[in-house]
Amino acid sequence: MSTAGEQDTIAATDEERAAANRRQRFGQGFLDGISHGWAERPDIVPPARPSVPHTAARRASVSAAFPGARVVVPAGSLKERSNDTDYPFRAHSAFAHLTGWGADAEPDSVLVLDPRPGGAHQATLYFRERADRTTHEFYADATVGEFWIGPRPSASAVAAELGIDTAPVDAFARGADDLVVGEHPDLTRFVSEMRLVKDEYEVAQLKLAVEATARGFDDIVRDLPRIAAHPRGERIVEGLFHQRARTDGNSVGYDTIAASGPHACYLHWTRNDGRVIPGDLILIDAGVEVDSLYTADITRTLPINGRFSDVQRRVYEAVREAADAAFAAARPGARFREVHEAAMSVIAERVADWGLLPVTAQEALDADLGGHHRRYMVHGTSHHLGLDVHDCAQARREMYYDGVLEPGMVFTIEPGLYFQIDDLTVPIEYRGIGVRIEDDILMGTDGPVNLSAGIPRTADEVEAWIARLRESA
Repeated sequence: MSTAGEQDTIAATDEERAAANRRQRFGQGFLDGISHGWAERPDIVPPARPSVPHTAARRASVSAAFPGARVVVPAGSLKERSNDTDYPFRAHSAFAHLTGWGADAEPDSVLVLDPRPGGAHQATLYFRERADRTTHEFYADATVGEFWIGPRPSASAVAAELGIDTAPVDAFARGADDLVVGEHPDLTRFVSEMRLVKDEYEVAQLKLAVEATARGFDDIVRDLPRIAAHPRGERIVEGLFHQRARTDGNSVGYDTIAASGPHACYLHWTRNDGRVIPGDLILIDAGVEVDSLYTADITRTLPINGRFSDVQRRVYEAVREAADAAFAAARPGARFREVHEAAMSVIAERVADWGLLPVTAQEALDADLGGHHRRYMVHGTSHHLGLDVHDCAQARREMYYDGVLEPGMVFTIEPGLYFQIDDLTVPIEYRGIGVRIEDDILMGTDGPVNLSAGIPRTADEVEAWIARLRESA
């Protein structure tokens, strides 16, 4: 019997043996010639990105909030999906916000703000620069070797593009007193709350994300007949939107929800393996993430055959009415939670009108004794939107849910009604109907602006949209 120490040694040896089994052996001829015969690669210095003045201002805000402290913001590392394949890398949102490095950010990079005399910090971006062709890494490392994954950025190019001094990641040393995003609550909260109000660059990026998402919805509507003919039509919806997200942006901002029929009553249905049957509704919750990593978050519910039934239309228009009430309540100076309260008032009134509640709408809306209507809409009506689909999530409650709406905030309005297929509290004709309408809202100085208003919303508009794109297909 081996001891614990021997078992550790055996395990380590097994891991090394597995790695050795996969490792290729190179002949001397290859080793002698691999570093020669390559055309010279010019080191082109790109222009500064439009985000540079905005990221500099954000770093200055962090510097002012944490005088004398060394602030460390890691981008994060690759994460294994299976054996030696990794998930696509996506930098931490705080890192992207403070550097402007989005879809092209390098794994294991670190932004460091070092305190200087006088209060201001010196920003340095540490990352693993490209290795030239004389190095072993170039051909032998499948994770970062350029023979495997293509060219990587140079230090001079990154410094010019992002407006930040750069240094090799090997030169970064973690200090015992460092404030690290993700580890230090005050810093993590601060960088989250800093994103509550978007600057003009962020708003422009969110508009691009919404525009690309609208094109993705058009793609789906145009292809509804093929979607309905496939045994996994929900997957066709998901695939169509993913294609649009990858061609017009970086990727999807979150897993697409393509929920047809009774699946629409499951709030986070991402399995997307069901049929799309004419006569049912399909709820599609999807958003394109652009290269800067800002994402849209939009939901539309469509009648698959192009026409709402009477009951479907009744439910749909009740949700649309709730969304309009929430939009009307969203004004500079209003509390964020008032948006939700306005939507829920409509939801309670409508389900009470339909005889689905054991109490009046007013009784259901009582904060302590009510809540009966929440059976049919358990989620909140709004969340902030930006680099994360649920942005600013580490903000304090008094800054978020109880916070005051300000110009520059971007958030969703997304009421819904969900009558599960086996819910005996509703008449049979309602069962299996799920509806959500979600729009992305910019708070302007004079009131809210619906960034996604160009995507049809009312029942009549949705039916006309489907008819128009089918005719053009």
